[in-house]
Amino acid sequence: MPPATRRHDPDRRARILRATLDTIAEHGVAGTTHRRIAAAADVPLGSMTYHFAGLDDLLTEAFTLLADTVSARFTERLAAARTRTEACEAVVDLVVDESWADPRNLLLSYELYAYAARVPALRRVMQGWMGRSRAALEQHFAPETARALDAMIEGLTIHRSVDPRPADREEVRAIVDRLAE
Repeated sequence: MPPATRRHDPDRRARILRATLDTIAEHGVAGTTHRRIAAAADVPLGSMTYHFAGLDDLLTEAFTLLADTVSARFTERLAAARTRTEACEAVVDLVVDESWADPRNLLLSYELYAYAARVPALRRVMQGWMGRSRAALEQHFAPETARALDAMIEGLTIHRSVDPRPADREEVRAIVDRLAE
């Protein structure tokens, strides 16, 4: 009998993390299981415990991937601003442009907030994300203003996802201008 060969799949771990986020987006954290993630990632069920200590570990790493990815895009957008006016416009973009706040990422963010309220490791992920967002804003605004703008970005983004008449670009710009005064 020939020796068993191991399938070479260097992207498997990353694929599992991406599939975890897809599964959370479709079923919520409560409906996310190893079996569903393995099916979404097209990997054997045993791969789940090979790469991750358990479901909590997997959820923490997947949510960390989400936070790092969204945070990097947020930071990049604000870093591109050279003036306060450009920074204000970047904040407006972060609220109204769906390439920043797409429905999937919003749904995943809601799941992260709810899960982080109960799981200390995820609370640290969420706090780190908030800290990076505020640091990016503080490149252009005083710390108190950055905190207010960060809360406004999250609040208006959540409202935009469910409001039948969400604030348009001009309304958001007026709010940003008032907060940034």
